[in-house]
Amino acid sequence: MNLKVLGSSSHGNCYILQSGEDILLLDCGVPIKEIQKGLYFQLSGVSGVLVTHEHKDHSKAASDLMKAGMDLYASAGTFKSLGINGHHRGHMVEALHQFEAGQFTVLPFNIQHDAEEPFGFLIFDQTTGEKLLYATDTYYVRNRFQGLNYILVECNYCLDILQANVEAGMVAGKLKNRILQSHFSLANVKDFLRVNVTADTRKIVLMHLSGDNSDAARMQRDVEELTGIETVVADGGMEIGLALYPF
Repeated sequence: MNLKVLGSSSHGNCYILQSGEDILLLDCGVPIKEIQKGLYFQLSGVSGVLVTHEHKDHSKAASDLMKAGMDLYASAGTFKSLGINGHHRGHMVEALHQFEAGQFTVLPFNIQHDAEEPFGFLIFDQTTGEKLLYATDTYYVRNRFQGLNYILVECNYCLDILQANVEAGMVAGKLKNRILQSHFSLANVKDFLRVNVTADTRKIVLMHLSGDNSDAARMQRDVEELTGIETVVADGGMEIGLALYPF
């Protein structure tokens, strides 16, 4: 598999996951023109668009993509919040009820965020047998997962940096509380990885870093030291190879 990062920040989040000729879009929080360009205008290869929640930095192009003929998968709460009802390309899915999109089997699961009904997605490639987890915009994931090959997880902030910014007047207390209750800190990501990284895990991708409250080098270093797994910090324009072999 291959992952192309079109955006990984509060300005917009969108990832192109490709296996062979089959493609999934993970969120669509950038303009459709950027997505079309990222796909080299070959839209027919997209088997589905997985939208985690309704916030615009994850859903900006949702309606445009359905109009362009792409099937979009999200929770009933997300569709309601987006005001998208009855479109034949819109598919409401339920937590822990798997569905198929092209060669991928997808299992949605609940996450914790200040949105109507946010989801993360566990993605299984039926052709290669690879398993990928996508979890963003959450401060906690209650589920445990087995046999993950790739983990794409939000790592939004370092608590000490956030606290220093609050004390310096750079971050309002109200915003601090929202961040704490809706986004994954480095400490919480490490707790999550302790119980979900196994001998099957080949790569970890850290996503959606805060521009002011994060330290990319520190996050990458801490996660690699904890897990012993190659770790990459996602950035717009980056392409990340995901392959089980060679080890």
